[in-house]
Amino acid sequence: MMNPRWRVVALMVWLGGALSLLPAGAAPPVDEPEAAPPTAAERAPAERGQADRFVSARQRMVRDDIAGGGVSDPRVLASMRTTLRHEFVPVPQRGLAYFDMALPIGEKQTISGPFVVAYMTEQLALEPTDRVLEIGTGSGYQAAVLAPLVEMVYSIEISRVLGERAARTLGRLGYENVVTRIGDGFQGWPEHAPFDKIIVTCSPEEIPAPLVEQLAEGGKMIIPVGERYDQTLVRLTKREGEMVREALVPSFFVPMTGAAEEARRVQPDGSRPALENGSFEEFLPDSTVPRAWYYGRQMRVEQGADAPQGKGYLRLENAQAGRPAQLWQGFPVDGRMVGRLRVTLEMRASGIQEGLSPEEAPGLAIQFFDERRSRSVRTFLGPWLGTSPWKTIEGTLQVPAWAREAIVHIGMLGATGTLDVDAVQLAPLPRP
Repeated sequence: MMNPRWRVVALMVWLGGALSLLPAGAAPPVDEPEAAPPTAAERAPAERGQADRFVSARQRMVRDDIAGGGVSDPRVLASMRTTLRHEFVPVPQRGLAYFDMALPIGEKQTISGPFVVAYMTEQLALEPTDRVLEIGTGSGYQAAVLAPLVEMVYSIEISRVLGERAARTLGRLGYENVVTRIGDGFQGWPEHAPFDKIIVTCSPEEIPAPLVEQLAEGGKMIIPVGERYDQTLVRLTKREGEMVREALVPSFFVPMTGAAEEARRVQPDGSRPALENGSFEEFLPDSTVPRAWYYGRQMRVEQGADAPQGKGYLRLENAQAGRPAQLWQGFPVDGRMVGRLRVTLEMRASGIQEGLSPEEAPGLAIQFFDERRSRSVRTFLGPWLGTSPWKTIEGTLQVPAWAREAIVHIGMLGATGTLDVDAVQLAPLPRP
């Protein structure tokens, strides 16, 4: 049997929430940077909660997953340490609350992974006097993280079920500077504009004009923008009325519904599943981060004449058994029309050994999801152990008839050694 702790890591699959790529060569877990003790405002929500049996798990999450992933703002780390994530997830999911993973919260939505929440919060460069607009309340967790860092949080949720539940949770935990409403976040909240900062936790195809108008001069907005399966998390700064745009990392968020979804021009085509940038030749502007791939851990793109295709290839490297080294990409697939996927890639291995159990060995996994993201199944191509020169890997994986989308995961899955991958391709085979 797989070590239970790393079975969770192996199954940290996308459930429709946010999964974001760390910068190439992201730092391994390290001791958390020294921070000032939490203020009374930062302590209050936790102290008013019920008995907290998750203290150790939350401290480990902040140390290893958040600080270890590169977030260093002491105020953000303090808020992540004191915000009770388990209070914002359904009771059956609470045992997973402090793993770095998205979790379902109903209504086809999820609570974003803790690193994503902390990273986006840090990128806003929050000030104690800020008035912040959040689009996509969800469970209320992001608003709770923001609350001790700013003067006021205004949060909009389009789902009445989720919005009302989040308001009850935030009220019960004592977040007095968070105001919520039910509505279409595309329109913003003009009655309380302008806002010093805006954070959007769902993805439109284009940046909503009302949000640009409601951002104060000098203000910042962080928002995932793009096609359903090819998004980029961007930071916008308003300078003299103009929006200065910075591409941060590839990302994968649930779509912004309402007016934003109605205006979407490029719709996913599940009859023709394919991967983007499978040869790792395309990057975000002025960056070494590969386009269309996200949630990277212990990875980088190497450049060399020995690449099987083009000049770039993916390198995954892990020296400590049990730690993840991985890269992900989502794509649409309609199991009513596609019966199998033919997978091909080029692979090179150097000194790869199993991790803490035989199941911890590298390979390519595809997780399939139904329309509501409530049902899933995982298929696997591998394992790849030992040392080998570049060679072609081929395989055919079954697609469930109920599948509507999927995520491909290339990873070490806790194994040690070095794995190089290039020319990753998917080809659909029709259902008989």
